[in-house]
Amino acid sequence: MEWSAVEPEVAGGWGERTVADTTTHPPVIKSLHYQFDDWSGDELVTSFPCFLITARLARHLPEGLTGFKLAPVEVTKSDVFRELNPRKRLPKFHWLQVVGTAGRDDFGMSQDHLLVVSAQALAALRSGRLENCEVSRWPSGPTG
Repeated sequence: MEWSAVEPEVAGGWGERTVADTTTHPPVIKSLHYQFDDWSGDELVTSFPCFLITARLARHLPEGLTGFKLAPVEVTKSDVFRELNPRKRLPKFHWLQVVGTAGRDDFGMSQDHLLVVSAQALAALRSGRLENCEVSRWPSGPTG
């Protein structure tokens, strides 16, 4: 099977209401508040170690894909966002919690904290807008 590393756009970061255990690496996020500083329109964005996916694109993920859960996320716009994009509206986003193993599940995290997806997952993601997302081939095999 073919695997790809996916590096989405960083469109913002943790908001002040994010609840995280930062004593571990990567941090364990218990509740996510994502504050957008800008947004190019990509339907998958990140702020380490979290990923957000638009509700529209999430509906296009085929049933049976493994290694992820969708969870609620609080989304806000920063002052910078409002200044740069005074009329831009954000769509509904979900927190794409990656719980799988890279090289085994359709969505997984590699040991170096890259999002690794199967060919089927990548095709589903590419059905949405990913213009600022870097995609590269990833060595196959589980990373544990």
